[in-house]
Amino acid sequence: MKHMLSSALVAGFAAGLLCALLQFLLVQPKILLAEGYESGELVHFQGIASAEERAAAIDHAAHDMDMTGADVPAEEVGHQHGAGAETGAHRQALTVLFAVLTYCGYALALVAGMNMADQVGIKLGLSQGILWGLAGFLAFQLMPALGLQPDLPGTPTTDLGARQVWWAATAAATVVGLWFAAYGTAIWQRAAGIIILAAPHIWGAPELASFGGIAPPELAASFTARSLAVGMITWGVLGGLVVTLWRSDPAK
Repeated sequence: MKHMLSSALVAGFAAGLLCALLQFLLVQPKILLAEGYESGELVHFQGIASAEERAAAIDHAAHDMDMTGADVPAEEVGHQHGAGAETGAHRQALTVLFAVLTYCGYALALVAGMNMADQVGIKLGLSQGILWGLAGFLAFQLMPALGLQPDLPGTPTTDLGARQVWWAATAAATVVGLWFAAYGTAIWQRAAGIIILAAPHIWGAPELASFGGIAPPELAASFTARSLAVGMITWGVLGGLVVTLWRSDPAK
């Protein structure tokens, strides 16, 4: 049990750091850009803005430049810049912490599942561990994303409670469905696995009555694609790390 726990925590910590790094490189720039649209600093379709809107944007930019002038004491400007840097560092630290904690939790679930499989005679190597990791990606990210795409700041969404219920049901159904489809010995078991996989999507995720949003749809599409790519890479690495560390137990 101690070895299982340590294997999961080490693998989860490493995968969480990888996820955070990929988030900083690929996903966070899209989030920051979306926050620019959410705050009004950027405006979608600004290339066809009216003359009045363009003039207002220029005035806003000039006002921002004047903030470092004589109207604001130099020490206050320094304080503002320092606060911004502190906020940025705090945000980065929270991103790393959240990623590490999340993937440690996922690693614990993976190693528990691998131990159950081992108890029933299913032996897992590195390639199977990576596949288990990708199965986790399917269950917790890709399949839920078929109904609930990763959302940018400023994007309208449905009720949070309904979204959470559907996400949890989809993740659980995917785990059970994949197990039956992959390890079922009878045709009815594999058929049941496929039906369980499809059930949440037949039921349907919560949907908005109408579409909208502040950020350009191209930005939202890029954010979704990059978020899922980061998840797939991290989950694959996590599965390989978990099975490698777990199987290194001399008792096995």
